[in-house]
This record gives sequence, structure tokens and C-alpha cells, in this order.
Amino acid sequence: MKSSRRRFLQDGAILTGLVAGTVRSASGQTPGPGPENPAHRSAGFVSAMGERSRFEASARIWSDSSTGRVTSSRTPLQDSKGIITPSMLHFERHHARVPEIDPRRHRLLIHGLVDRPLIFTVAELERLPSISRIYFLECSGNSRNPRRGNAETAQQTHGMTSCSEWTGVPLSLLLQEAGVQREASWLVAEGADAAKMTRSIPLTKAMDDILVAYGQNGGALRPEQGYPLRLLIPGWEGNISIKWLRQIQVVDQPYMTREETSRYTDLLPDGRARQFTFEMDPKSVITFPSGGGNLPGPGFYEITGLAWSGRGAIRRVEVSTDGGANWQDAQLQEPVLRFAHTRFRFAWKWDGGEAVVQSRCIDEQGGFQPTVDELIRVRGTNYNYHHNHIQAWKINRDGSVRNALV
Repeated sequence: MKSSRRRFLQDGAILTGLVAGTVRSASGQTPGPGPENPAHRSAGFVSAMGERSRFEASARIWSDSSTGRVTSSRTPLQDSKGIITPSMLHFERHHARVPEIDPRRHRLLIHGLVDRPLIFTVAELERLPSISRIYFLECSGNSRNPRRGNAETAQQTHGMTSCSEWTGVPLSLLLQEAGVQREASWLVAEGADAAKMTRSIPLTKAMDDILVAYGQNGGALRPEQGYPLRLLIPGWEGNISIKWLRQIQVVDQPYMTREETSRYTDLLPDGRARQFTFEMDPKSVITFPSGGGNLPGPGFYEITGLAWSGRGAIRRVEVSTDGGANWQDAQLQEPVLRFAHTRFRFAWKWDGGEAVVQSRCIDEQGGFQPTVDELIRVRGTNYNYHHNHIQAWKINRDGSVRNALV
């Protein structure tokens, strides 16, 4: 079966329709800034850091807590082009502002049930064998129960996920150097922020793929992302990837910290709570067309979006343009990586009538996205984290797009 993209390109009327009416006579026009006569910055202008064009306005949006402090920002997913989130647009979530840390004075302590307690400077960690990996990060409160809110855009509903290339030292290397003792089974990681963010982490995960990261997208971490050191735990809820990392204690049991008792637990309908729900479930969202956008008129469009899973690589994404009555396979754009955003694309001809577009994904373990009703039927309405329901966008006859779930 030919892919939807191939069918899209084979239709010779597409490009004709896209450019129809866009070419005008140049007679009588005075040459000015444009493709042939661009405006230029003053001669000799040199910038120490490259800046984006002034015509680009994509930005994060901010959320205020009840105390009036800014505690989070959301990535403009609707403006994303591939799978990598620019460092300056990466979402952030913190509980007690952002500390200013001098990397020359910062230290990482590894102690507890180890043979040799160790203290590393940032410079010493940067001298060790390093690796770079592309991983997504997602707040477990991302896309929380849509029946509770009035979020309209993809940025508002799903903007607390981002994807970067992270560089650092495997945590397993540091633990092997310290000599983990036989009775050890957990770690307790602590950050240097005012909240002393602390989480318990199974030793099995620590010896697998966790990074002690100091780099993001080819440069140093941003302060909001944990500069100068952070944990990066692939596929797991963002809160556990401790930022501003200053100590790791090797222990024999989870320490039941505030962030894994009073918070980041999932309340079930029978009154019990799910705890240590680390992995992020498979999720996808169409970023174009999406809420707050507008289609200028009937014709061909490329529906596109992102899919990801904390349980492995995305294997399939399906798109529906009729509210879920029928589903068709979307094209997955390479690279398709474990624990990373995957870009999907689907060619579509809009006839100008009302339409509801949505996507659903399946990961390599067979996990899939449920509808909102299916998710609530199992988890109830008090479930505050790990919502991975199918997101629907309604396209009106005038081309405006809104959130179909609110």
C-alpha cells in the first residue's frame, strides 16, 4: 500500500492549488526589502550569540502558582518542526525558583551503601567517558484530565513535554567506581534547589540507562534545566530526573519522600493510590492543525504531530479525520528512537466541512492510547497524573480549530 505522503505528492493538482492566486504582476512596484532585496543589519554587526529572526515569535507560556510565583512553563508544540526542542523553548517545572550555582564550587556526593564514598567536581565529571542520547522529558501532570480545565491549544494541553539531546556520564559508571554493596537496592537523589527536591530511584534503573547530564543540545544545561548537573532518567516522569543534582545516597529501600507520598501518586476510585508509577504511558498529539490555529481554506494539508512513550519506541501512529470512526496509518519520520519524540505525518484533503482530527499511537510493548472515557472508566476522575488519552481537535467550517474535548 502506498503511503499517504506518496499519494499526496502524486496528485499533480496539489501544488497547483497551493500556489494558485499567489503570483502577481510586478509592474509598477517599487523594489523594496524582499527575497531579491532583503534588508540588512548595519555593517560590522557581530553577535556573540546567534539570535533567531525577529519575524519568529514562538515562545513558552507561563503558569502561576497560588502563591504568585512562576512554577512552570510550556513548550509551543504547535510551532515545532522536527523532534528536537530548542533549549530556550524546553518546558520547565520547579517548586522553589531556580538556584544560581557556580560550577567551580558545585560538588556531587555519592555515599551510603558503597565501598568508597566519592565526591566529584563538574570538571572531573566532564573528563570521564561521556555519551549523548536523544530523550524526551515529560511532567506527569501533562495533559491532565481535560474534563477539569479549559485548555485550548496544544501548548496548553500537552506543552509540558520536550525532547533534547542530552550529554553526560552514565550513572552506572559512577556507581561502579564507588562500589555498590550487596544489600543496596535503591538510590535517593537530592537537588540543590531551595525545595531540596528528593526522589527514590530503583538501583536496577540506575545501573541501566540513567545519565548524570551536564549538556543539552550541544551546549551546557540551562539553569532552568538543572545547571550544572542533573539526572536524566529516560522514559520516566520528569519530576524524578532531579535537577541541580548534588548528592546520591545508595540505600536498601525507598525513602518515601514528599514527592512520592503527598504528591506524584495516583488516586484510584476505591480510595487507594498508585505509587511509584514511573513510566510515562504512550501518548501522541496532533500539533497541526491544532487548537487556536486556522486553516485558510479547503485543500490539501499535511497533518503532523508527535508521539512518545516511556516504555520504548513508537511502532505505529494512526490518524482519524472523522472523529474516530475510521483510522489510517500515519508515516513515522526517521529517526524513531526509544524514549524520544517521534514525528508523524499524514496527507489530508480538507473539503471545507466540519471535521474532528485525532491521533493514537502504539509502542513497542503493545501499549496504546485510550479515549478519555476509557481512561476515566479505569482510573476515575480523581486521577491527576499520567493522563495519556486521545486528544481531538475540531475544525470548523470557517477554518478555526478548537479543542474538541472541552
